[in-house]
Amino acid sequence: MIRILLAEDMHMVRGALVALLELEPDLEVVGVVDRGDLIVPTALECRPDVAVMDVDLPNMDGLTAAETLHDLLPDCRTLIMTGLGRPGLLRRAMAARVSGFLLKDSPAEGLAQAVREVFAGRRVINPQIAMSAWDIGENPLSERETEVLGMAAQGDEPSEIAAKLHLSIGTVRNYLTTTVMKLNARNRLDAVRIATEAGWLS
Repeated sequence: MIRILLAEDMHMVRGALVALLELEPDLEVVGVVDRGDLIVPTALECRPDVAVMDVDLPNMDGLTAAETLHDLLPDCRTLIMTGLGRPGLLRRAMAARVSGFLLKDSPAEGLAQAVREVFAGRRVINPQIAMSAWDIGENPLSERETEVLGMAAQGDEPSEIAAKLHLSIGTVRNYLTTTVMKLNARNRLDAVRIATEAGWLS
């Protein structure tokens, strides 16, 4: 039997996934949680073979939980589910050393098969997202440009960014102008969107 821990915050979806997995003769759900911060303590208690988790969970996101779980329980494979097929999310998932990355709109039978695949030590990645991530390429922004854009994404004005980074306001504006040009964006907001979707902003 493959022992599974399921982390999903939506009650109806969680119930449906448990029912779906329990229909399989070789799968057993040994733990169910609805918050990200419960994944690791529950896994340490019930020792699953595979943790199936949503990305967007209360208190701690699934990727952060997956990374912690990998460090504390390395024998447990992790399978991330998401409704958002953003390439940047896949890059973050790979950095978190997850075993699989599945879109929630995948066929129902695909989940059970994905669990078996990651349990067997193979990596499962939605092919459309994999191709999108491949097409994106490397981040064209410098470390400082990325930092400035990230602060702008959080709502900081150029004057606030300048004060925090000990730069002149003119220098900050130059960084922001350069990022817009490098990303072929229409404006600063569009640059933030492009960089976020590509996974260049954490």
